Amino acid sequence: MRKPIHKVEKYENLKEMLEKTGEKFGNKPAYKFKTEEPKKFTYITHKEFRDDINNLGTALINIGLKEKRIAVISENRYEWGVAYLAIVTGTGIVVPLDKALPDNEIENLIIRSEVEAIFYSNKYNEIMNKIKEKQNTKVKYFISMDLKQAQNNIYSQKELIKEGKKLVEGGNKEFFNSKIDNEKMSIMLFTSGTTAMSKAVMLSHKNICSNLFDIASTIQVDETHTFLSFLPLHHTFECTVGFLYPISKGCTIAFCEGIRHIADNIKEFEVTTMISVPILFENMYKKVIKSIEKKGKLQEVQKGIKISQFLLKFGIDIRKKIFHEIHDTLGGKVKLFVAGGAALDPQAEKGFNELGFKMYQGYGLTESSPVIAAEDDKYRKLGSIGKAFPSLDVKIIDKNEEGIGELVAKGPSIMLGYYNNEEATKETLDGDGWLHTGDLAKIDKDGYIFISGRKKFIIVLKNGKNIYPEELEALINKIEGVKESFVYGKPEDDGDYKICCKIVYDKEIIEELYKTTDKEKIKEIIWQEVKKVNKTMPAYKYIREIIITDEELIKTTTQKIKRFEEIKTVLT
Repeated sequence: MRKPIHKVEKYENLKEMLEKTGEKFGNKPAYKFKTEEPKKFTYITHKEFRDDINNLGTALINIGLKEKRIAVISENRYEWGVAYLAIVTGTGIVVPLDKALPDNEIENLIIRSEVEAIFYSNKYNEIMNKIKEKQNTKVKYFISMDLKQAQNNIYSQKELIKEGKKLVEGGNKEFFNSKIDNEKMSIMLFTSGTTAMSKAVMLSHKNICSNLFDIASTIQVDETHTFLSFLPLHHTFECTVGFLYPISKGCTIAFCEGIRHIADNIKEFEVTTMISVPILFENMYKKVIKSIEKKGKLQEVQKGIKISQFLLKFGIDIRKKIFHEIHDTLGGKVKLFVAGGAALDPQAEKGFNELGFKMYQGYGLTESSPVIAAEDDKYRKLGSIGKAFPSLDVKIIDKNEEGIGELVAKGPSIMLGYYNNEEATKETLDGDGWLHTGDLAKIDKDGYIFISGRKKFIIVLKNGKNIYPEELEALINKIEGVKESFVYGKPEDDGDYKICCKIVYDKEIIEELYKTTDKEKIKEIIWQEVKKVNKTMPAYKYIREIIITDEELIKTTTQKIKRFEEIKTVLT
């Protein structure tokens, strides 16, 4: 088991976390917002944030929502965080919903979760009005994040906070005195449902807090750090690592204005830390290298890398100084990038670190609150996801001759089970409390974990050989001009599979490189590059056929390929 490398302040639940850290960081900025004036910002302090939570929680109990299930759905915004914590630290059970779901799915999850209230932004007015009219759910309280005051039987979150403040000032301590059962379900999270109907994961305060301790004991941030919130907050990776963790450490959070604004936002908000999915960091790295090449400075940078890597052996770090131009393009403040949700291209990880950006890779599941393993300054090995967190045990079961098998994990951050789904719970959690991740991996002699791919996505050939699509995709994605790829097995008449790949190309880069927009020519160019990739692998892994497109693959809100949806597009 890995040992913690940083001291951690312990707390029993999220309520205690807010109280303890609020005393410590009360006057520090918790949130940072742009104003109409460039480089001028408004702030909400940690004390103001906690006051809003306490006031809202008091109002929610006052209107009859004690011990009730309450959903939250919106884009990433301040009101989401206030609602989430006001529910979970003294009112009831919070049910975060995916902001990108179609209306019928939102309705379905509201019915399945049996929520009696829902917080939402203006974007969801239409679906909420339909649900109100249908009266086919248990929802009695509709709470708008945008209304300034209640109207048409819709509550205003802003007004509830004001009413709660009056109650608190009048001596109402009901929310403050709420007792938290640390081991009971307090959070119900729906999985992304990429392969089947989404399951409702039951998490407790103990689950989340033990994960926060593990994160804090391995990855250090402090009140000088500013996080850019980009991934959807309903997703447990962003919620735990990009929201609850920075709040617990007195950091500042700024909200990204959209994928096209990431680079500008990092610069404008003077961001130091960003949590995201690999595809975003990989694309950022490609742009950085492209920019260096365009300026004709690639050789100069490569020379700088050699010098700085040599000096690092003696504890001298001059990377930020040598590569200050590159750092300045991202505001000059970036200290840490953390990738999770899928495998990170080792080239991007190595490249960012060589340029003086601290880049870690982590791994986890909603069912583990979410992080199971991550790299840090002490424990890192290129291509791995680091070692298991201090409170968790991991092992590989059903190994093949290469030492690859299913990764299982056990510890205090593992979920209570799936709500109303005993069968799925038994499939995922065995009698001894081991969580079956569904991911194939191997653990080396030093305890570093290397993920091979999802168990259910393996292509098994007639000769018994296993193909891991993610492994081949990582190689294809390195071809210049390729945005992303999807490897699949096409059934053959003899019962075997032909390994094929759907490739998404970048029109602008391809045109710039090859001076063509002709699709057939582009396909031939990419096919020649794929052949080069084939030569680096054993013959049974060869990609035999490709499809090309400039349209994005079907993905979840956390940018995972919806493989079972994509397979329909290529095999029908």
